[in-house]
Order: sequence, then C-alpha cells, then structure tokens
Amino acid sequence: MDFIITTGKRKTAVARAVAKKGKGVVTINGYPVELYPVRVLRNKIMEPLLLAEDKAKELDIAVKVRGGGVTGQADASRTAIARALVKYLNDSDLENLFRQYDRTLIVNDVRIKLPKKAGGRGARAKKQKSYR
Repeated sequence: MDFIITTGKRKTAVARAVAKKGKGVVTINGYPVELYPVRVLRNKIMEPLLLAEDKAKELDIAVKVRGGGVTGQADASRTAIARALVKYLNDSDLENLFRQYDRTLIVNDVRIKLPKKAGGRGARAKKQKSYR
C-alpha cells in the first residue's frame, strides 16, 4: 500500500488528503499545518492527529483544499485527515474513537446554505407588502 486518497467536505469546501509512509509531516495546500493562520482552527485540524497519538507519526499527509472560507476549509481538512488515518492504518478501533469524540471527523457535515428564492434578497427574506 503506497498511498491512500480520501476526501472531506463542509459547506462548499472540498479537501483531498493523500496519506503515505513518512515522518509525520502534515501539510495543507503545501504549508505545514502548524502555520495555519487561525489558531482555533489549527487546533481543530490537529484533533485527529492528537487522538491517533503515535500512529500518526509514521504518516505524511498532504491536504489540498479548495472552495469555501477558512472555517469550512478547516472542517473539510479535518475530516479528510481523519479518514486518511483510519483508511491507511485500517484500524476500526481508531474509527470508533473518532466517532465517539466527534462524528464529523468521519462523516461529512451535510448542512449547506439554503438557496435564494424569488421575491427577496435571500433564502427567507421577502419584500414587504403594504396593504394600505
């Protein structure tokens, strides 16, 4: 098994993770995950790696993520990384641990923005009517 490719989605962001044997380096769009701009989101992305502990130290994971904003991209990356760990290591105990900790580590969050409707500026907003 040379490498594994997994995906993660959140809103309009889509992340693709490639896991292969290595030194434990995790990159997002070519940059180390330690340099991710928002600290809270950086910690969120690191969750699957911290839960997997020593098992993640022998894998290099390269994530490419497109679309959406920083939070959506972080959540998509997190799901892709967790799936890559489970699939590469073929570890059902790790998958159960991820599911108990937070289900969105393994399962994509299907919530998306409601599409705009006619007669207003957004999905729910409507033009006001005057009866007098």
